[in-house]
Amino acid sequence: MFGKGDLMVMLAAFLSFLFSVALWFGFGMSANKDAGIFVGIWVPSIISAGIYIHVARRGSK
Repeated sequence: MFGKGDLMVMLAAFLSFLFSVALWFGFGMSANKDAGIFVGIWVPSIISAGIYIHVARRGSK
């Protein structure tokens, strides 16, 4: 069902989400809401890139 690449994409998206929350609330640093939003919009981009790669690999088989 899920391959190693799929899990890596989901891990990267989840880490990006956690980093954006840390930036937003300032865990261990001063809060930077603009940076938190910027990193937060990486999540759908990472997932979209992962879906594209998954579909492209499936189509080439």
